[in-house]
Amino acid sequence: MKIETGHEVVFHFSIKLSDDSVADSTKVNNKPAKLTIGDGNLTPGFEACLIGLEKGDEKSFTLQPEEAFGEPNPDNIYYLDRDKFGSDIPAEVGTIVAFTQPDGAELPGMIREVVGQSVTVDFNHPLAGQVLTFDVEILDVLPTTTK
Repeated sequence: MKIETGHEVVFHFSIKLSDDSVADSTKVNNKPAKLTIGDGNLTPGFEACLIGLEKGDEKSFTLQPEEAFGEPNPDNIYYLDRDKFGSDIPAEVGTIVAFTQPDGAELPGMIREVVGQSVTVDFNHPLAGQVLTFDVEILDVLPTTTK
C-alpha cells in the first residue's frame, strides 16, 4: 500500500545537518515515529516526500528551511530579566527552558545569550533556518481507521 493522505505511517527517521552530523534519530532508542499523513504534525514539504512510498522503502531527501522548520522569526526572540531564573533553572547559554504559557501549555526556549541582567531566549525551533537531510525507513503503512 502506497502512502496517501489519511494513512497512518510507522517509520524511522534521521535528521542530518549540512555538516552530516545527526541532529535527531528515532533509531537511537529504536522507537519509530507514528503519525497520520495530513494531520498537521509534519510540514507539507516533508509529507510530500513520503507520499507514494511503501512499507520497506528507504529514502533520503533534503529540504530547504522553508520546507522543514522554517526560517528563524526575530519576533520569537525575547529578552528576559535574569531574576526570572533560579538555581533550579540557571541562566546559562545553551540551556533549553520550558516556559508555561497562559493556557498551561509549555513552550521550550533556548538561552542564546546572557549579558548582565538580560537573558536572550530564542523560541524558534532549534533547526529553523537549516537545510536538512532526512533519511526515512517506512516500517508500516495502515489505512485510515474510522471510530
